[in-house]
Amino acid sequence: MRFQIVQGNEQLSSHSGLALVGAILHRSRIRERLDMVMLPEHPFPDISHGEVATAMIGLICLGKPDFDAIEAFRDDPFFLQSLDLDPVPSSPTLRQRLDSARGAFNDIILKESARVVGRLAPAITPCHGNLVAVDIDVSPLDNSKTKKEGVSWTYKKFDGYAPIFAYVGEEGYLTNLELRPGSDHSQKGTEVFLRRTLRYARLMSQATFLVRLDSGNDSLDNIKVCQQEKAHYIIKRNLRWETPEEWLEIARECGQMEEPRPGKQVWLGEQYIKRPGIKEPLRLVFCVTLRTMEADGQALLIPRVEVETYWTSLSDDAATVVRLYRAHGTSEQFHSELKTDLGLERLPSGKFQTNELVLLLGMVAYNLLRMIGQESLREADAPIRKQVSRRRVRSVMQDLVYLACRLVRHARRWTLSFGRHCPWLTTWRRVYLRFAPT
Repeated sequence: MRFQIVQGNEQLSSHSGLALVGAILHRSRIRERLDMVMLPEHPFPDISHGEVATAMIGLICLGKPDFDAIEAFRDDPFFLQSLDLDPVPSSPTLRQRLDSARGAFNDIILKESARVVGRLAPAITPCHGNLVAVDIDVSPLDNSKTKKEGVSWTYKKFDGYAPIFAYVGEEGYLTNLELRPGSDHSQKGTEVFLRRTLRYARLMSQATFLVRLDSGNDSLDNIKVCQQEKAHYIIKRNLRWETPEEWLEIARECGQMEEPRPGKQVWLGEQYIKRPGIKEPLRLVFCVTLRTMEADGQALLIPRVEVETYWTSLSDDAATVVRLYRAHGTSEQFHSELKTDLGLERLPSGKFQTNELVLLLGMVAYNLLRMIGQESLREADAPIRKQVSRRRVRSVMQDLVYLACRLVRHARRWTLSFGRHCPWLTTWRRVYLRFAPT
C-alpha cells in the first residue's frame, strides 16, 4: 500500500506525559524558590530562572538532556502549556543561564526534590521491618574523547566523571548526588555527603534509615556519622591485608556451617571488635564460602574460598544481614536508568559546575518519572503483562510520556484528546487527576 503524505491543521503532540510532569512541578516550590535567586550576570531576566530549569527538566524527561534539543520545542504549544512556560527559552539562553548559576541552585533543587517526593510519592517502602534503605554508591559516567572540565581516568578504566548517588526506599527515589572528577577516590568527602543525604532523606520520610555502603566506603568516619544521625548501617568491609585462608579458619572456629549443595559449604557468624574513637565494640558479620565443586558438578582442582564481611548496627542474625546487603545491588539498576533511560551518561557542557546542575535537574526528572510510574501501579487498570512492584523509567517514558494526543483549545479551555484505541488512557487520566492541582 502506498500512503499519501499531507500536513493537517491539528495541533498534535507525541509526548502527552509532559502534562503529568508539569502537574507535579506545579505542586512543588522549585520554580518559585529559583526565581528568588539573584545572579549577578542576570539581575532582571526576561525568562525567569525557574522557567529555564523547568524547560531543562522537561527535556530530560523526554530523554534529551542537550541544550540544542530545546529548539525543536520552541514553537510547540503543548510543550509551552504543559510546563507553564512563557516563552520557551532558546538554546543559548538555556546554556548561559545554567553556566551562570555556579552552584547557586544546587541546595534548592536538592531540598525541593526531596520535599515533593515526601508529599506526593505513593509510598516509600521499607526493606526490613520499619527500616527504609538508603543506598549510596559511586557510578562512573563515560565521557571519553572529550575535554570537559573534571573528566579524568576512572576505576572503570575510561575517562569520565565519578559521581556518587544516594537512593531512598525500595522504589529508589534519588535523594542526593554529587558530581566528582573521575580520578577521585569513592571515600573522598563521603562522610559529609552521607550527613547531607540523611538530612535530605528525612524530608522524604520520617522512618528509621538503614544505610548500605560497599567496601570502597569502609571507613570509621561513615560509621560515626550513622551513629550521630541515629541511622542503622551495613557497610561491606575492605579485607585489605586479611587473607581468605585466615577467615576460613575463623569461620570454622566460631561460625555456623551449612551445606546448600554438594561441594559448597557456607559459614555464617559474627564477632565484636573494638575500634579507636568509638565507645562500644562494633559488630562484624561474616559469610565464608568454600567451593570444591561448581554448581554443574565440575570438581575444582584447588578449592576456592570467598569471604564477605560487614560492619553493622543491626541485631538480626547473620543471614538476614547478608541478605539485606545483597539487596543493595538493586541500586545498579537505578544508575542504569539515570545514565541510559534519561541519557545522562555524557553530560552536555564543558564546565564542571554546569554539568553538576544538569545532573541535579536530571535527579528531579528521574524522581518525577518514578512517582508517575509508581502511581500508575496503584490500581490494576494499567495494561501490563505481569504484576510488578516498580516500573523502570524507560517503561514510564514509553507508555505514559510518549503517548500521542491532540491539543484542542475551545472556550478558553485546553483539552487533550487521545485516540479511540488508546490502552493507557484510563491509567493516564487517573495519574493526572492524582497529581493535577485542584
